[in-house]
Amino acid sequence: MFKDFTEAFGFMSKVAILAEKYDHHPTWTNTNNKVEIWLITHDMGNTISLKDIDFAKQINEMFTS
Repeated sequence: MFKDFTEAFGFMSKVAILAEKYDHHPTWTNTNNKVEIWLITHDMGNTISLKDIDFAKQINEMFTS
C-alpha cells in the first residue's frame, strides 16, 4: 500500500510507461492507497508467460526501491 491516492497513482504512471515500452498492459485497479495488478498474456490464451514474470519483477523493483 501507498501513503495516499496520489502516491499510488504516481506508481501506476511509472508502471504505465514500462507497460508501453514492453507493449504488455496489465489489468489493474486503484482504490485509495491500494493498487492491484493482474498480469496475463492475452495473445497466449490468457495464461502466465515469461513476459508476465519479467514484467512482475520489474514492477516489484520499482515498488521496493
